[in-house]
Amino acid sequence: MSSTAPSAPSGIPDLGTGEEIARDIDVPWGLAFLPDGAALVAERDSGRILRIAPGRAPEEVYRVPGVVARGEGGLLGLAVSPDYTENRYVYAYFTAADDNRIVRFRLGGTPEPVFTGIAEAGNHNGGRIAFGPDGMLYVGTGDAGQTARSQDPKSPNGKILRLTPEGVPAPDNPIAGSPVYSLGHRNVQGLAWDRSGRLFAAEFGQNRLDEINLIRPGANYGWPAVEGGGGGERGYVDPELTWSTAEASPSGIAIAGDTLYVAALRGERLWTATITGDGIVDPRDLLRDSYGRLRTVNVAPDGALWLTTSNTDGRGDVREGDDRILRFPAR
Repeated sequence: MSSTAPSAPSGIPDLGTGEEIARDIDVPWGLAFLPDGAALVAERDSGRILRIAPGRAPEEVYRVPGVVARGEGGLLGLAVSPDYTENRYVYAYFTAADDNRIVRFRLGGTPEPVFTGIAEAGNHNGGRIAFGPDGMLYVGTGDAGQTARSQDPKSPNGKILRLTPEGVPAPDNPIAGSPVYSLGHRNVQGLAWDRSGRLFAAEFGQNRLDEINLIRPGANYGWPAVEGGGGGERGYVDPELTWSTAEASPSGIAIAGDTLYVAALRGERLWTATITGDGIVDPRDLLRDSYGRLRTVNVAPDGALWLTTSNTDGRGDVREGDDRILRFPAR
């Protein structure tokens, strides 16, 4: 393990000074930070959760029971309770035998179901979970291979859900008693908020265009009627930014200052773009072909940018040391 370079929480991640802080991780997917700055990392296929801190070997701290890993399914997103110092809860989204579900648990404790019944499949399982500035739990789901689910308001699939920490629909959701926050999504795997509290989401396109969307309560983002832009005249919300699927296939996203970071799987690069009051401008691709497929990006409490590779997921070219956790300190 390399020594840890200092990082300034108010700085900008320096993408020219990356350091490898863990290697030989089995398909890393979810990544969430504990209050002490260490990260919890989910291994998709094994169901293990590892505690990773710079300068220390990864340590298994939990194994989620009931994980069924097939195709794109398995142990996916992780989130740490905003009140972790008081309640010690960690949340996980995973594929079980009959559904995708969210559980919460204390490390070493028994998992408690929080939200169940999200249809599962070999692909389009969504899986990203994150607590928003409002303390609610946001969930990105996929259509699980049946596109009609995305437009069905009674289905949790093809949606962004908004839940209380106990897993019930947030009281001020667009439809009372419904967990649905937005609909018409194909496969959401990235969630991040800017400094003004706006929610952005990354979504896989089918054959042509991947998307970054600005999420508005109750809005419909058009899938399967629309891929990319062109749905505005039909009542759908157009994306803020698109790429060809070969350039991106975006999974995790993060925001630091006014910069959006997007981890690209098929595109094997890190995209950045500038967030303005009117939209997203100046997309640039960095780290192209440096580390292979990139799954998750997140900003640590010290301002450093953490990035996970995804070359052992069955679709990448495995390199020595894969998969890796990388850290880029902020200056």
